[in-house]
Amino acid sequence: MNAALLLTAMVLLIAIILAWPLGGYMAKIFSGSPCWAFRILAPVEHGFYRLAGIDSQEEMSWKRYALLWLLFNAIGGAFLFLLLLLQRYLPLNPQHFPDLPAPSAFNTAASFISNTDWQDYSGESTMSYLSQMLGMAVQNFLSAASGIALAVAMVRGFSRAEKDGIGNVWVDLTRSILYLLIPLSLLGALFLVEQGAIQNFTAYVHAHLIQPFGENGKAVTEQVIAMGPVASQEAIKLLGTNGGGFFGANSAHPFENPTALTNFFQMVAMFLIPFALAVYFGHEVKDRRQGWAILAAMMLLFTPLALWSEKADLAGNPQLAALSVDQAHTPALAGGGNMEGVEDRIGVAGSALFGAMATGTSTGAANSAYDSFMPLSGMVNLFLMQLGEVTPGGVGTGLASMLAFAVIAVFLGGLMIGRTPEFLGKKIESYEIKMASLAILIMPLLVLIGTAVAVGTLGGREGAVNPGPHGFAEILYALTSAANNNGSAFGGLDADTIFYNIITGLCILLNRYLAYLPLLAMAGSLARKKRIPAGAGTLRTASPLFVGLLIGVVLLVGALNFIPALALGPIAEQLATPPLSAPILAH
Repeated sequence: MNAALLLTAMVLLIAIILAWPLGGYMAKIFSGSPCWAFRILAPVEHGFYRLAGIDSQEEMSWKRYALLWLLFNAIGGAFLFLLLLLQRYLPLNPQHFPDLPAPSAFNTAASFISNTDWQDYSGESTMSYLSQMLGMAVQNFLSAASGIALAVAMVRGFSRAEKDGIGNVWVDLTRSILYLLIPLSLLGALFLVEQGAIQNFTAYVHAHLIQPFGENGKAVTEQVIAMGPVASQEAIKLLGTNGGGFFGANSAHPFENPTALTNFFQMVAMFLIPFALAVYFGHEVKDRRQGWAILAAMMLLFTPLALWSEKADLAGNPQLAALSVDQAHTPALAGGGNMEGVEDRIGVAGSALFGAMATGTSTGAANSAYDSFMPLSGMVNLFLMQLGEVTPGGVGTGLASMLAFAVIAVFLGGLMIGRTPEFLGKKIESYEIKMASLAILIMPLLVLIGTAVAVGTLGGREGAVNPGPHGFAEILYALTSAANNNGSAFGGLDADTIFYNIITGLCILLNRYLAYLPLLAMAGSLARKKRIPAGAGTLRTASPLFVGLLIGVVLLVGALNFIPALALGPIAEQLATPPLSAPILAH
């Protein structure tokens, strides 16, 4: 456990160290302040505006900003849907893969435009190189930029006073991609290639086996090894908290995640931009302590849950312990513990931490089989998503969600002292509370209603391979993942059915576009308000007291909404598992 604690501390510390200057850089590019990047890339940016006929100086109301934001995503979704339906007629398809069925194409398009990247397919056996690059990789950039634009617009609502506009959506999208995502992804892809990730366009390799074997009465003499432009997609997959893998095994595949160093890089990459956006928030509101307070709340929510997940899996499987299987640390067991579904080269601690980080953000990537986690570790993954994208959440959406919770926390703090709540010099009134509440409560409604529909219908129940509490947990996990822009899954659920393609696709779209539109409306309302000076009764939102209040509000909402459902799934499964035997505890 000491090694797991050290690994967790190192990943989080490096992410924070890198996020500090990156947040300041983001403050400059989104405000248009003088910056070295403008001297290099401004001609490209302005050339794009001229080509597209965009007035980059136009200030948009929240309604216009939201409408164009929706239109941008809708066009991307329609393009991806058609690309997948016509895949077999298009180039860069050396394996001659057929078109995707319409339900799967709909689900995939909805998933990738929303930064969810839920996959009901295995990439190397389904998608052509063109679909992977022009479809998935492009949407990895666009959906991440869409989330960042949402956060930037919302932050302007807090930083501006007596203004009708919250920015220009085209400028925010362009700068997110051109100044932030492309440079970081280029560096990340080069690092991955240097470490052994592949990047090519060759046809799949047929390797002759040294020792053939029999399968279904036939001799197998060769293995087909998938190729493709992997590293370029892998970098933005993690940096943009997308999570969709080039291969079905995702980051457990050695071509996506070849070394311990790339595994470490991928974990840092997932947290880098969400952390940097919190720092950016402090810069933009002219009080850096506010950004660090938000970041502290994110960290204090995430860290104990991640360590709990690592501890539960490192303890091993008590059912194997009952069979006298030694699960203690040995060099062969890469740290010991529950090695089911875990890559030896990554180990249990690295897998559990990766899983917590992938579900604490909206990434949903996986370097192990989450369905093989111990019940409490699987529950941590579930609960991190069910808290509502705040630990630290996805790029943009994480900060936006945390600010919605902050508004609720300020409101509750104001009620306690009988004073009109204020946040960063803005009065928080009924409209802001309604918008924040709407944004927070849409996700639990989608998860709980969707799960009820799935367990109450034959199509939903048939997808769960396992019976009892674990089967219920597989269904709950799928709907939780879809309604939280996550995309990870318990592998025991057969999600490639018409029922799950439709229900998860609807949850993905409804959460992404119903939950975050109220936040843009709140940003527009806040930007129009006057700034009022702080008084003796003002709740100081950069204090440890407020951080504690904010954490309490997040946990209260998450616990009240989901503890009953968790009790039917992973908690019931854990209680039904026999206790660890004395020899294992001794280790």
